[in-house]
Amino acid sequence: MEHVPTLFFLLSTLFLAVSVVSPPPPLFPDEALPTKSGYLPVKPAPGSSMFYTFYEAQNLTTSLADTPLLVWLQGGPGCSSMIGNFYELGPWRVVSRPNQLEPNPGAWNRLFGLLFIDNPIGVGFSIAASKQDIPRNQRQVAEHLYAALVEFIEQNPGFENRPVYITGESYAGKYVPSIGYYILKEKPNGKVNLKGLAIGNGLTDPVTQVQTHAVNVYYSGLVNAKQRQEIEKAQEISVTLVKSLKWREAADARTEVLTLLGNMTGFATLYNTARAIPYRTDLVVDLLNQRETKLVLGVNETMRFEDCSDLVEDVLRGDVMKSVKFMVEYAVERTKVLLYQGMLDLRDGVVSTEEWIKTMDWSGLEMFLTAERRVWKEGDGGIAGYVQRWGNLSHVAVFGAGHFVPTDKDVNSRDMIEGWVLETGLFGGEDIRQTIPSRFVESS
Repeated sequence: MEHVPTLFFLLSTLFLAVSVVSPPPPLFPDEALPTKSGYLPVKPAPGSSMFYTFYEAQNLTTSLADTPLLVWLQGGPGCSSMIGNFYELGPWRVVSRPNQLEPNPGAWNRLFGLLFIDNPIGVGFSIAASKQDIPRNQRQVAEHLYAALVEFIEQNPGFENRPVYITGESYAGKYVPSIGYYILKEKPNGKVNLKGLAIGNGLTDPVTQVQTHAVNVYYSGLVNAKQRQEIEKAQEISVTLVKSLKWREAADARTEVLTLLGNMTGFATLYNTARAIPYRTDLVVDLLNQRETKLVLGVNETMRFEDCSDLVEDVLRGDVMKSVKFMVEYAVERTKVLLYQGMLDLRDGVVSTEEWIKTMDWSGLEMFLTAERRVWKEGDGGIAGYVQRWGNLSHVAVFGAGHFVPTDKDVNSRDMIEGWVLETGLFGGEDIRQTIPSRFVESS
């Protein structure tokens, strides 16, 4: 009996020691949870569905029914929009560690609803019933996206008339025009209230764009005259293959051009010449393959997340060098269009976009080309970029940013998209400071 108190003391001490151990904090705090996430059936492809995450506006300045809805599409082809969500413009993102989400000061859902869609099917957490169901051209991409958007709107009463802006970057330089063209041309009275298209560092008119690399790097001092000629020869191979309608071979030749650029310049990544290492999309992969993440997002635990799908990229390989410039021309006559690029991107940067803009068949082109290119300054007087605008077309060059503009310049990218949607600051007649707190202010 004399040992009982000692034993009781030891057990009590052990119990207390165990009880005071705090569980680890959740990977997703309540404020980081999406408003909704899940799957949208794609009716043209039975059994297939697109994964999405949706975040409602943090600050409503109008009624919910009138609050703009931004749709974000990633590029690739074959890359997941969860990169945009958790690495670029979503409200919470991974910055340095995959097990730590941090609030994004430049989140695009400050004033707008924000919908990320894994597009096409087979990308990210989206499901393709079969390889045959994965789109092989932009028409099929648009049909699937439209079905998913209509499904999302129907699932959310009160969303029927919300103004919709389709946004995206890189290969979404094709996705964005294709869904915009489809809505404006074939579904003008449908359920998607389209109000604008925004493309960041887009591949839109590949033949024109691939021919800009040599002159761009030469006049930037990154290659010499001999190297310039070598790049020009490589570019011409891709163009010649396009003229012969050898689409996959032309895409492979373009890849050779980019490889040549990388070898000659020595940059860690052509996506951003200032980076010592490539963009850390691997952080998103690690984040989304954690069990807690899948439970939060409503994804089957057995699914394996990849940032980019090799299968989808291969299926769309024959689409890579095909132009959708005519879709942008059609759209800009009917709705507003924003083209923006980070100035440090050597793949799909400012020069490549400006070159195809000059060839557009658009009634306002002459006025746009002679419009003033204004300096965009930050609140502290630093250079944020340059804005050129006429009629429905706006072009923005973002200073200090590469291919992933919202990653490199989070707050500036947010100010840009808000100014464009709301038509304030450099995108309107009034000073943006009169409507919302922002640094997107025309310089004096």
